[in-house]
Amino acid sequence: MSLDVEQIRATAQRVAASHGLDVVEIEFHGGAKHRILRVFIEKNAEERKRLAQEVAATANVGADPDAGLSTRTAAGLDQLAGVTHTDCEAFSRDFGTVLDVEDQIPGGEYTLEVSSPGLDRKLYGLDDYRRFHGLLAKVQTFEPVAGNRHWQGRLGEVSDTQVKLELLQKAKAKGRKGSERQPGHAEEVEIALKNIEKAQLVPEI
Repeated sequence: MSLDVEQIRATAQRVAASHGLDVVEIEFHGGAKHRILRVFIEKNAEERKRLAQEVAATANVGADPDAGLSTRTAAGLDQLAGVTHTDCEAFSRDFGTVLDVEDQIPGGEYTLEVSSPGLDRKLYGLDDYRRFHGLLAKVQTFEPVAGNRHWQGRLGEVSDTQVKLELLQKAKAKGRKGSERQPGHAEEVEIALKNIEKAQLVPEI
């Protein structure tokens, strides 16, 4: 009996929904006796909105369901995903039980690891680029854009086919007359979504 990743993903989402959570991504690694199933979870949109409203009520900030969470500093809470250790433990317990009862991971032992995506979370598609507009991210492309495959900047305007990164160039200490850039000089690069090999947020401290 082979492993059905899509079935596992659907099961994970079903269990997550019962806890007010969404599944961001699942990963399966290893073989034989060292198999690891990793599940990344976050609060669903409704729960993120509720948490943001709680923050707004106590910190006098806007009740944006994502930006508001980024200001929350409660111990054990992922500031973007809104997930606590208790959320991970509860989901892991229930999800693991379903996997075992339905024998969705046949072939012996495995380790289930559940966590939030973290502040350096990977970006998986159009919705993520729109949701995290204005945050710092690094992007690697399949094909070079303007001679470069590695970019870092703030997520800007997003269309159905491309995303803009607002780049912040540091002033050059030396160079030909007139070639120096002023500190904070912003530029943009447009990257086709289909050309993005991988992307993730860059935590700002």
